[in-house]
Amino acid sequence: MSTKYKVQDQEKLHFITITVIDWVDLFTRPILKHVLIDAIQYCQANKGLFVYAFVFMPSHLHLIAKCTKGFRLEDTIRDFKKHTSKEIIRTIKEYPESRREWLLNKFSFAANRIKNGANYKVWKDGFHPVELSTTEMIEQRLNYIHNNPVEDEIVFNPEEYKYSSACIYAGGIGVLDMEKI
Repeated sequence: MSTKYKVQDQEKLHFITITVIDWVDLFTRPILKHVLIDAIQYCQANKGLFVYAFVFMPSHLHLIAKCTKGFRLEDTIRDFKKHTSKEIIRTIKEYPESRREWLLNKFSFAANRIKNGANYKVWKDGFHPVELSTTEMIEQRLNYIHNNPVEDEIVFNPEEYKYSSACIYAGGIGVLDMEKI
């Protein structure tokens, strides 16, 4: 059995990528980004999640995180994805969304392809955890996370992007409470 993308040590930092199916640019609306914020805050308070860096991109999010206090990172991420899937669908249905019909059809089609009994599938399977075992790996992933919005031409400078930990590392206030590495 492969251990390449499995969490081996819950106490170690991991670089995580969680992606929307078919790379749909779902997180272009602040209300949907706030679904992620609320869920991460819940996981921090109740599921032993420690976040050290993050970025919310239009179709995915990256974290440098770990779990402690007897919690398992894979269980916390599974619960995060399950909860946010439901909240994202509810939000799309309840709030103005120009792409409502298209998004719901897309997520419904994805769920029907796998026949797991769910009505909608928002997230790709897995979360691609990479254990960060060296200082160089940590610095590389931290720079990658913070420069992602610059590479995507959302902002000119990493610390300008509200939905990233770059502003916190630059001395500002962010949308999430977190620990610096």
